[in-house]
Amino acid sequence: MQNWTQVSRLRLWHVAIFCATLFVAGMVIPTLTTAQSSSKEETYRQLGLFGDIFQRVRESYVDEIDDRDLIEAAITGMLTSLDPHSTFLDTENFSEMQEQTKGRFGGLGVEITMEQGMVKVVSPIDDTPAARAGLQPEDYLIAVDDESIIGMQLSEAVEKLRGKVGSKVTVKVQRGQLEPFDVTLVRDFIKIRSVRSEIFDGIGYVRLTTFSEQTTPGLMDAVDDFFREEGVGLKGIVLDLRNNPGGLLTEAISVSDAFLEEGEIVSTRGRDTDGGSHVYARPGDIARGLPMVVLINSGSASASEIVAGALKDHKRAVILGTRSFGKGSVQSVIPISNTSAIRLTTARYYTPSGVSIQGLGIVPDIEVELARIEPVEGGVVREEDLKGALDGSEDSDSDTSAGSEDSQDDTPDEPVDRSKIDYQLARALDLIRGVSVFGALKPTS
Repeated sequence: MQNWTQVSRLRLWHVAIFCATLFVAGMVIPTLTTAQSSSKEETYRQLGLFGDIFQRVRESYVDEIDDRDLIEAAITGMLTSLDPHSTFLDTENFSEMQEQTKGRFGGLGVEITMEQGMVKVVSPIDDTPAARAGLQPEDYLIAVDDESIIGMQLSEAVEKLRGKVGSKVTVKVQRGQLEPFDVTLVRDFIKIRSVRSEIFDGIGYVRLTTFSEQTTPGLMDAVDDFFREEGVGLKGIVLDLRNNPGGLLTEAISVSDAFLEEGEIVSTRGRDTDGGSHVYARPGDIARGLPMVVLINSGSASASEIVAGALKDHKRAVILGTRSFGKGSVQSVIPISNTSAIRLTTARYYTPSGVSIQGLGIVPDIEVELARIEPVEGGVVREEDLKGALDGSEDSDSDTSAGSEDSQDDTPDEPVDRSKIDYQLARALDLIRGVSVFGALKPTS
């Protein structure tokens, strides 16, 4: 009788431990009706099984393990089994996440996800070790310092990639059907500049590298500068979201709102279909109705897809490039204590037309694959280059040679115009130029 009582108490203690674990993870087991009693019994049986295994590991594992580590590992396993984006944030990870949303953190500067047990690059971030080393969206990272990371939890792989600022790490990359190759990077303290801008022939170009707390103010300043420099001569705006892995939902909403006068921006739907949320634009378009083109590619994810989807559905911009990443799920960061939290997928994003982004992405209006513009060998030949060609003007000086050797030697090197080598950007600029030219045409009477 005494032995039976001890076993019962031990089992109850096991159940209590796991119940406490569920409480730490922010889960609440709902009260079940009589009709659900069989499900209730099965749940208790599984909790008892966990308690048995927990106790067996504590007593019999080859090395002594701290109870806290075991419980955190159980929580991590529970969350990561749900989807690639749900995870447990311990003290260190929680702190790093808070730094990232402020646009300042340490590491390699690459956004990664998990796909079929492999670490996949969503996109490198501009001006970071990952971007300078040439990592590309859809690369797979298969080893770190000759240690395979295939099959690891995403959090474990991230730990392998992290390290002291200034230290080197060698990553083995699988790119398409090519043979795996090594890339050596130097870890750095990453300061994200989320907004970059310049003007090409009267067209404003804004690149958003991520959605952090700096994004909307930086965008507003950039567009103000366009109007200040070009005035009524501003022809349109290109918004570049390529290789932008996302970030803060609030920033995605405010960026979309900046260009929309009215209408829904995004909606979310969770388990309770009646409990979804809808966000709407307020009056005011910072681009003042000028033509817009949004550039996207497979590295455009999450918040980038919300912006592209909203501007596309409202016919506010032409979307150009290739299909986006397709990360359309909502992660809520739920603090568990002052030093830890869980990131839990709680809903899906939908564009204003009611289309889910998850797994589908945003399909561009005009599909333009990535390409590089290079000069043709031998150059371009025109009429004036032909031997004995007539001059274009009757009174031109026959002794003047526009192509003399001296004039070529004195010509200074010009800075590289990225719009002339970035094929997708060049097509976006051509599209806005075309709209501008067409609008200036006079209708026939």
